[in-house]
Amino acid sequence: MSWYRDFIERLVACRRCPRLVAYRESVKPPPRFRGETYWAKPVPPWGDLGARLMIVGLAPAAHGGNRTGRMFTGDRSAQNLFAVLHSLGLSNKPYSLSRDDGVELRCVYITSAVKCAPPRNRPTAEEVRSCSPWLAEEISAVRPRVIVALGRVAWDAVIRTLGAPPTPFAHGAVLQAGAVKVYASYHPSPLNVGTRRVSLQQIAEVIRKAAAEAGCLP
Repeated sequence: MSWYRDFIERLVACRRCPRLVAYRESVKPPPRFRGETYWAKPVPPWGDLGARLMIVGLAPAAHGGNRTGRMFTGDRSAQNLFAVLHSLGLSNKPYSLSRDDGVELRCVYITSAVKCAPPRNRPTAEEVRSCSPWLAEEISAVRPRVIVALGRVAWDAVIRTLGAPPTPFAHGAVLQAGAVKVYASYHPSPLNVGTRRVSLQQIAEVIRKAAAEAGCLP
């Protein structure tokens, strides 16, 4: 717990990437969030600090984590992911709305490859590299048995951080990187789910396999 508090304190003070700092602080609330004060800082990871399963997303959404101050919280991607986690018994609620919504994760720790919201959800390669020490520290501290990477950017970031050779992203791909097994899934974004590139059932199947491998399921 002391590591986590120190990690969050250092993380939220980070200003390494000028483009991301400028963007996260300039995001204007749409009408549905008018009057809300946005977090507008690097967005903390969260979950079970003794987790055997780590889920790594791309980056906070401008009106999701960048607004609420918690990764995969407050946007449609979060609701898709938590519908899956709840169906597998890994979350006590089928949603993730705010930092005080009472959601608890079991055996799961959620983070991202990039900690600040990027314009158009597209961080540069340099920004991903600049954020990699945070992810490396998390993996070292949490020591997951299994990681699920949501999307190609997260997949590339995870396997590079683990020192594994570059491997093409494909939904359902599995890679052993030292002591950690890495599973690839499409990101649960509305774009991917809405265009039927992937279904929630297909995402759930990857996470179910990963959770079983990690020893998180009965």
